[in-house]
Amino acid sequence: MLEAENLSKHYNGTVALDGLNLKIEPGEIFCLLGANGAGKTTTINLFLNFISPSSGTAKINQLDVVQHPLETKKFLAYIPEQVMLYRNLTGIENLEYFTSLAGERYTRDQLLGFLKEAGLPAEAAGKRVGAYSKGMRQKIGIAIAIAKKAKALLLDEPTSGLDPKAANEFSELMKRMRDSGAAILVATHDLFRAKESGTRVGIMKHGRMVATLRTEEIGHADLERIYLEHMHD
Repeated sequence: MLEAENLSKHYNGTVALDGLNLKIEPGEIFCLLGANGAGKTTTINLFLNFISPSSGTAKINQLDVVQHPLETKKFLAYIPEQVMLYRNLTGIENLEYFTSLAGERYTRDQLLGFLKEAGLPAEAAGKRVGAYSKGMRQKIGIAIAIAKKAKALLLDEPTSGLDPKAANEFSELMKRMRDSGAAILVATHDLFRAKESGTRVGIMKHGRMVATLRTEEIGHADLERIYLEHMHD
């Protein structure tokens, strides 16, 4: 569902991403770990076609995102660190607006259903988003993904700034999306959450993937040790 083939990005001689090869299947959560500047966000931005690769290809559902920008967007939902919503609109109005952009028309009951599925309390749906916490804003993002029936999810630092309860709720939502067959790519600093909710983790350094691990095969302490070993090299 998500595939990078020798994907590279250079800015004026600086290597942001160096020959990334990655395949993420439906029903899988792949967590990218690494320091700031390791290439995590660059990878996500290349899949989103926000930036063009210097070489290689990013594919969604086997389509090159540069050659098929509109079609690949249909499969995709993106949840950045700060979910961009209209502050003066309510949660349900935001959901209605963003799903209508994707060409969908839903009844109020359907929209409320998506918000409920995303874990947003019913009383919050009618409140203005300006008053929302980060966790609530993300739930609108997830509701948009559910309504779009997104087959691929790209998440950038989804748990940063969330309290443990909200982070746990978010991890559970991710697992539910995974179980419904989505392929999920997450850029994160959160080793604990990566181990808890990820299927695989990739450790990135200076634009390269230096290790890939299956979470079921390692413990929390192992992941931390391996991560730190790579950071010290």
